Amino acid sequence: MQIYLEKSKRRISFNCRLLFIVYCLGLFISGCGVYSFSGSRLSGIKTIAIPVFENQTQQYGIQEALARKISERFVQDNTLKVVNQKIADSVLQGIITRYEREAHTFDEQENIKEYIVRIWVKVWFEQKKDKKIIWKEDNLLGWGIYSALDETEDLGRERAIEKLAEDMVNKTVKGW
Repeated sequence: MQIYLEKSKRRISFNCRLLFIVYCLGLFISGCGVYSFSGSRLSGIKTIAIPVFENQTQQYGIQEALARKISERFVQDNTLKVVNQKIADSVLQGIITRYEREAHTFDEQENIKEYIVRIWVKVWFEQKKDKKIIWKEDNLLGWGIYSALDETEDLGRERAIEKLAEDMVNKTVKGW
């Protein structure tokens, strides 16, 4: 009789654990099904235009590189279709306000090991239909670090532009 009770207790314990796991999985799956990354902030917006930003710095060509990288990131994201400004539902516009490069890290002899490139942008995302600004940043910062020994400032600038483009896409699409 005692052996029968032990087997019965084990069976109940196993069934309880199994039921608990199934319950937790159900909660997890139902919770994920409700959440969406395409928030109501993009309601009615399917397309975006990305004109070349105004450049207030002395860095030649940076505005074209930034517009190209932002467009690439939106194409990769595939939430909004990049189109001509005349037919777009929305526009991402901006001004490159500041560019700087400075020493970032040093070795024991105080020689520069790395530089950092920083780019500041004033940027806003606008719904064209009613000219409503959905988000705006006055000092969005992108930065890129590069080695003083075997890399160039161009690589640091590319990394800063990549960071800016990533942040603009995330802020537009995900609201981050």
